[in-house]
Amino acid sequence: MLPFTERVVSLIKSIPHGKVMTYGQIAKLAGSPRGARQVVRILHAMSRKHQLPWHRVVNAKGEIAIKDTEGSDSQYHFLCAEGVQFKREYVVDLNAHQYYPDPQFEH
Repeated sequence: MLPFTERVVSLIKSIPHGKVMTYGQIAKLAGSPRGARQVVRILHAMSRKHQLPWHRVVNAKGEIAIKDTEGSDSQYHFLCAEGVQFKREYVVDLNAHQYYPDPQFEH
């Protein structure tokens, strides 16, 4: 795995129950501030293999970004089961639930 990919996987694994991070936030902390789309690709390709809590990653507005209904519904229900509050349907209250990891993750 490339160093950026390793950092992304580590960051996603670190997101605690009931919290979320954004694609861009993960990219920036992993060392590529403009790499949000790379984070999407890593999540898509590696979630199952690395047992990543994929449902804890949302877009910069707090929105569930998965386009297909089954995937977005699954993410919504997983987050609800963890106690995550939504400002409106499919939009997480980032003020209450965004996770900021230890500065050790800063690149």
